[in-house]
Amino acid sequence: MSYSFIVRADNKEAAKAGVVAELAKIVEAQAIHAKDREQAEGAAFAFIDLLADDETKVIQVNVHGSVSWSGDANAPDISGAAVGVSVHYAMREEPKATEDEAA
Repeated sequence: MSYSFIVRADNKEAAKAGVVAELAKIVEAQAIHAKDREQAEGAAFAFIDLLADDETKVIQVNVHGSVSWSGDANAPDISGAAVGVSVHYAMREEPKATEDEAA
C-alpha cells in the first residue's frame, strides 16, 4: 500500500499539524499505515525543523511512503517499508484578481 501528499503551511507548527492530519487520513483509508505512521511523521518533522525561519514564504512538505506485508491484514508481517520527504520554502501565491479588479 502506498500514499503521497503535499502540505503547504505558513510556519513550521502549521506544517507539522498538516502532516499529522494527512497521515491520519491515510491511516483511515489504509489501516496498514498505522504501522509506519510514527516513522513517517518523525521523518517529516525532522526535515521541517531543518528549515531556517522565513515568514515571507510558505513551507511545502511532500511525503510519500509505502509498506508491503504478508500474512493476515489484522496482524501483518511487514516485509518492506519506505518513506520519502522533501521540504522547502515556496513563494506565497498572489491572490488572483477578479474581473472588476483587473479592469
